[in-house]
Amino acid sequence: MSIVIPDEILVATRMTDAELKQEIAVMLFQKEKLTLAQASRLAEMNRIPFQHLLASRQIPVHYGVDDFEKDIKNLQEMGRL
Repeated sequence: MSIVIPDEILVATRMTDAELKQEIAVMLFQKEKLTLAQASRLAEMNRIPFQHLLASRQIPVHYGVDDFEKDIKNLQEMGRL
């Protein structure tokens, strides 16, 4: 699925495409809608830099067994495991 965000929205937010993706990823991770791996992928960042971004905002990394199992399942469904 693709989402088209009008240029005037980006101009209004004073953000780049990459910054907006990061903000959306952080918000969805914080609301526990995405796992750490999914959020870092959405933000187009490697996991460690994404964790640093979360830490800089004092957002705890809540990565437990359930998240690990979800990531394994997602990787299997994508044929990457």
